[in-house]
Amino acid sequence: MRSVAFNSLRGLSRAGSRFQPATLPRVAAAARAYSTPAENKYEFIQVSEPRQAVGLVTINRPKALNALSTQVINELNAALLSLQQAPEIRSIVLTGSERAFAAGADIKEMAPLTFSKAYLDFFIESWSNLTFTIKKPIIAAVSGHALGGGCELALMADIIYCTKKANFAQPEITLGTIPGAGGSQRLTRAVGKSKAMELILTGNNFSGEEAERWGVAAKAFDSYDELMEGALKTAEKIAKHSKVAVQAAKEVVNKSQELGLRDGVDYERRVFHALFGSQDQKIGMKAFADKKSPEWVHE
Repeated sequence: MRSVAFNSLRGLSRAGSRFQPATLPRVAAAARAYSTPAENKYEFIQVSEPRQAVGLVTINRPKALNALSTQVINELNAALLSLQQAPEIRSIVLTGSERAFAAGADIKEMAPLTFSKAYLDFFIESWSNLTFTIKKPIIAAVSGHALGGGCELALMADIIYCTKKANFAQPEITLGTIPGAGGSQRLTRAVGKSKAMELILTGNNFSGEEAERWGVAAKAFDSYDELMEGALKTAEKIAKHSKVAVQAAKEVVNKSQELGLRDGVDYERRVFHALFGSQDQKIGMKAFADKKSPEWVHE
C-alpha cells in the first residue's frame, strides 16, 4: 500500500472550493454557540457547546482541506485555552469536516523556511500547547484525511474516535523531511517501533479500521454521523464525573508515556493518595455505600 497521501491531495485541493460550511459537523447546527472573548477573531475555528458541559472545537478551513497553518494553530490554541478556562466546560471534542480532519501542515507556508528561520522562531513548537496546557480531556473525532500534521494533531488528543474509512498517514518522507510535531514519538508509543518505522519510512497510509485494530484509535464508526454522536456521547459521560478525579486520571495516564513502570506506579499512588483530600472522593464513596448517585462539588 504505497503512500499517495500528499499526491492525492493535490486533486482534492483543487476541488476544495466546493466544500462549504455545510461540511461542518451536523450536530453543530443545533448546538449552542459558545461565546469566547476572542471568538470574533477566529477565521478558521468554530466553537460551540452541543451538549451540557461539552465544548466542540471545529477546524473550518474547507478550501485547504483544513491544512494547519500557523494561523489555524494559533486560533486552535486560543479556542482550547478559552475552554480550559471555562468552569462550565468539562470535556472537549476536536474535529474537522466529514472530508478532512486536517490534511496536514500548510506546505506552502513551510516550503520557503530556512533552518535558522525555523530554529530561531521555534516553528511548530506551539502545536504542543494542546498537550501541555489543556488539562481537560480531549477527544479527536477524525473523519476523512488526517495526514502529516493532521495525524500528529489527532495523536495529541487523549482519545481518538474515527470513521472506518478515515485516512491516516505520516507521509513527510515523501517531501524530503520527517514528522516535526511529535509523530515519530506518539505513533511509536501507539503501535510499537517496527510498525511505526514502517509507516514513517514508507509514508504509507492506514485506515480508520487499522487505526482501531492497532490501538491508535479507541473506536471506529461506520459513518460520520455515528462518529460525531459517539464522540459527543463519550465526552458527555466524562463531563458527568468529578472534575478533580477526571483531571487526575488524565494526568496519571499521560505520565505512563513518560515514566518507567516502577516510577509510574509510584506517581499514580501519590496522586491516588492525594485524592483522599478532595471532597468529591468523600462524596463518591459515601454515595456508593448509600446506593445513591453522587452529586459532585468538583472540589
